Amino acid sequence: MKCSAIVVAGGSGNRFGGLKQFALLHGESVAARSVTLCRTIADTVVLVVPAGMTDETHGADRVVEGGGNRSMSVRAGLAALDDDVEVVVIHDAARPLASERLFFSVVAELSDESLDGAIVGLPVVDTIKQVTRVGERVRVHETIDREQYVTVQTPQAFRAAVLRQAHQQHETATDDAALVEALGGIIVVVPGEDENIKITSPADVVIAEKLLGGRV
Repeated sequence: MKCSAIVVAGGSGNRFGGLKQFALLHGESVAARSVTLCRTIADTVVLVVPAGMTDETHGADRVVEGGGNRSMSVRAGLAALDDDVEVVVIHDAARPLASERLFFSVVAELSDESLDGAIVGLPVVDTIKQVTRVGERVRVHETIDREQYVTVQTPQAFRAAVLRQAHQQHETATDDAALVEALGGIIVVVPGEDENIKITSPADVVIAEKLLGGRV
């Protein structure tokens, strides 16, 4: 299967206080590390960046400007892919510590022709409660069975035709799997990794540096 990857790095970095995707991690940008990881399985890597920043490739084959939200940015990446791509891997630039195993795992699942996608997830370890607001208080409504839930990471892999159709028919979602789910697509979950952290604050860069140092 011809596989290409889209690295989503179009965020504004408001919570980080800057463009977290271009922060340095062991001497290279966070985005560059994520691009390199995608080359584990991808023939072509497209990097989606904020407006006005397409002059730096960070190792990607193609660089395009993103949109006003994540889904719009992924669509910009999809438009830059070749028509004959069969599998598309979506990876958040802010997860530069994903292992090569995760990329192989999600793509390998699509050797089963009955599947439309494969995502990475971790079991929920904390107790989950559904709550409602009553006046100024937040009241517990019920306790949720956490065995039925996972927290989701990237990379995520999809059949290209299905992913394109999902983006044509549904405008936005917090991840691409949700758009494919809305089509009725079949998606499986492969085990994620605790070290596959998402960088959202400067403190996360420090943690990532330590984790990378422990791998050497």
